[in-house]
Amino acid sequence: MEHTPAAAWLAEATSAAQHQGPGNLLRVVLIVMMAGCALTGWFLLRGYKQKDD
Repeated sequence: MEHTPAAAWLAEATSAAQHQGPGNLLRVVLIVMMAGCALTGWFLLRGYKQKDD
């Protein structure tokens, strides 16, 4: 097995991370969208709550 210096390994990892595309941005957008949908649903459905006072 060939020894790879840490600097070369880090450079390769950085290069590979740049070629992955919009993965991180897409994850953030999806998480924010799901949180927004949950909050919107909670806000809308709380108006239908029956008060037994």
